[in-house]
Amino acid sequence: MTGRASARKLDEIAGRIRACRFCVETPKGAKLPHEPRPVLRVSATARLLIASQAPGNLVNQTGLPFNDPSGNRLRDWMAVDRETFYDVSRIAIAPMGFCFPGNDAAGGDLPPRPECRALWHDELFAALPKVETVLAIGRFAQDYHFARLGHALPKGAGVSEIVARWREFQGARPLIFPLPHPSWRNTGWLKRHPWFEAEALPVLRAEVARLVKT
Repeated sequence: MTGRASARKLDEIAGRIRACRFCVETPKGAKLPHEPRPVLRVSATARLLIASQAPGNLVNQTGLPFNDPSGNRLRDWMAVDRETFYDVSRIAIAPMGFCFPGNDAAGGDLPPRPECRALWHDELFAALPKVETVLAIGRFAQDYHFARLGHALPKGAGVSEIVARWREFQGARPLIFPLPHPSWRNTGWLKRHPWFEAEALPVLRAEVARLVKT
């Protein structure tokens, strides 16, 4: 498939995702508690993929992924400015759940809707052949992307264990770089695991710089 044909195919898939109403009209389980607003940014030229969990409420309101304090922390981890971060020709962003899933009884975000993975993900990521590195944020993204590339994770492994193994995955292509969620809720995790900022982030920043250079 030519580059132009690949781009058309990706645009067609992304258009269908953005028009999806499955969780409202024919949900598996509880109905999505609000109107769908799928959020993703993809291109046929992006070499870096941010594979996140699901949009939060603020992102649901604006339609722009990581347009919140979590995004500020993630951009700091990556050492990129907003202009580079939102340059879709270089960085793709595709969460495991495309719509804000709503809140649980404690006020936290619900897990990503599983329908997105079943309906869209295999087809979408097959249409992103230029991606060399995946920043897999959180366990849902890590489970899917490691399994997709033939490296299924142990079922009992937590995010801390998976992120702590980041060195094991270096050198692979596509590379999966596992990350904790950049939410303020993980500030305590960062304090308890100083190796993440001291050892993992310099390598992450070098990889990001390599992929987004013009």
